[in-house]
Amino acid sequence: MTLVAVLAILFVGFQQISIADESSDSAMTEETVDSNVAEAAMEEEAPMEKEEMKEEETTMVVEEEIAAPTGHQLIKKYFIEGGPGFMGIVLICLILGLAFCIERIISLNLSTVNTKKLLSDVDSKLQSGDVEGAKEVCKNTRGPVASIFYQGLSRVSEGIEIVEKSIVSYGSVQMGLLEKGLVWISLFIALAPMLGFMGTVIGMIEAFDAIEVAGDISPGLVAGGIKVALLTTVFGLIVAIILQIFYNYIVSKIDDLVNSMEDASIGIVDLMIKHNVTKKS
Repeated sequence: MTLVAVLAILFVGFQQISIADESSDSAMTEETVDSNVAEAAMEEEAPMEKEEMKEEETTMVVEEEIAAPTGHQLIKKYFIEGGPGFMGIVLICLILGLAFCIERIISLNLSTVNTKKLLSDVDSKLQSGDVEGAKEVCKNTRGPVASIFYQGLSRVSEGIEIVEKSIVSYGSVQMGLLEKGLVWISLFIALAPMLGFMGTVIGMIEAFDAIEVAGDISPGLVAGGIKVALLTTVFGLIVAIILQIFYNYIVSKIDDLVNSMEDASIGIVDLMIKHNVTKKS
């Protein structure tokens, strides 16, 4: 009986141990499945998170580009903030001033010729006594120097003194033609900053009026009014600076042409005397 009881106890113990092993194996299997499912879920969520991060970065870049205007957008923004009234007038001054500058630059460049070559061609004609041929050369050459030569050669029969007076008088006429339009460029150079200052003064008056109506000195109100007022001055000064640069270039070009005209006038008189194509008086 004792042996039977011991065997029964051992049999029951072995069954409990096997049941415990099976429960532990099933628990481990469930844990493994759960971990695999969690890893798969994390792998699925990772690309989605990356895509969302990329979209956020793209959105931030686009917002930064929109928030920071550059170039013509910035100029347009400040132009509108400065007020279309005075800013439009300053812009008209710039357009008209540039139109006169471009016209003068083209005209002066067309008036520039090779003076030495012209003197050489006239010299070859006068050397053979062909005054009409020399006049034809001058007539077919553009520029104020050729026009002065033509006027001088047209008076060869009246004496050297008349030729010199004719050259000097016609040189003054040509100088006036070279300086045509400069007075308007000077006007726009002076007018643009004055309009800017006027816009600044009017903007300051409007800012003080707004302060008076509000009954309080608000920093935003004062800063906005002063900003609008100063923008007109800035644009007026920019226009004046641009036109002043072109004006100085045009004046230097005119000075070069006038010097060429004076040197060439002396040269044509010397050629007339050298080849004895005019009588002395």
